[in-house]
Amino acid sequence: MTPVRWGILGTAGIAQKAMLPALQAAKGCALAAIASRDLGRAEAVAKRFGIARAYGSYDDMLADPEIDAVYNPLPNHLHVPLTLQALAAGKHVLCEKPLALTLREAEQVCAASVKAGRIVAEAFMTRHHPQWQRAKALIAKGRIGRVMGVQALFSYCNTDPANVRNQAGIGGGGLYDIGCYAIDAARFFFGAEPEAVACTMQRDPAFGTDRLTTGAARFAGGGQLGFMVSTQAALAQQLTILGSAGVLSFEAAYNCPPDHGANLVLDTGAGLLGEGRQIIPLPACNQYQAQAEAFARAITAAKPLPTTDILGNAAALEAMVRSAASGRWHAPETISDQAGDGQ
Repeated sequence: MTPVRWGILGTAGIAQKAMLPALQAAKGCALAAIASRDLGRAEAVAKRFGIARAYGSYDDMLADPEIDAVYNPLPNHLHVPLTLQALAAGKHVLCEKPLALTLREAEQVCAASVKAGRIVAEAFMTRHHPQWQRAKALIAKGRIGRVMGVQALFSYCNTDPANVRNQAGIGGGGLYDIGCYAIDAARFFFGAEPEAVACTMQRDPAFGTDRLTTGAARFAGGGQLGFMVSTQAALAQQLTILGSAGVLSFEAAYNCPPDHGANLVLDTGAGLLGEGRQIIPLPACNQYQAQAEAFARAITAAKPLPTTDILGNAAALEAMVRSAASGRWHAPETISDQAGDGQ
């Protein structure tokens, strides 16, 4: 199989820490080029990772005919414009989350994907981890009965004013950075879109970003999501799925180390001291590598990916922001089918 040739937009920390090593190891993938507005920085990262070509502008790399797919880890406000530019240049795009901050932007991206005949996906690497895949399979088999609730906690501490996560004007803040994982988890495990959401935020007085955010969502049939995220609190990651006949708990639900075999816990609720608890060991997995390989397979097979995930996440995020401003529950905007589903 001819490998998919990847170009990287920018030298973001997530790219260097996670995605570039993953692409080096991924089957069916080849790191071909990297671009930065600072050529020296692009050349330094290219040398470190053995990337053949370094560009001093995004435009130049997107014009490279030997690039098949682009990974976009740029700050949030550049996700949509650079993804649209890459699609127009005939590249497939894997874009960091959140791909879009509004449903309208998401619809533009999905429509551009259809027009270009190129695949676009939002980089929720968690969906590719064995613990998420096994949990989804257990739910499908009815092992915890009817899914009733998803509860998520995700926090870290970052008070660096220069960090993009702490810059409100470019899409920083807890909801966009990590609250999106909770929304995506609920949509993934319920297999549905939220009917209404509610959100409250505590904002940093200097940054203007939400540093502590609590949210809720109501799904058809009565299912509920509850989550809390923070960018200025103790490091924590928890994810629990409550069912009518059991509970699933995750270990390091979002950033499980690639060399660590995670344990998924299934508890039937036979007792409060773990009488019904079963630990399901899972193999170690680099979820970023698994994500890259899945994206490459979709390209090679010319198998379009559904656009509902991009649209649904954007609609829910936008409604959360409206709720935080109004103090009321809000229904996400209706997802139109003009952008297509599955292209």
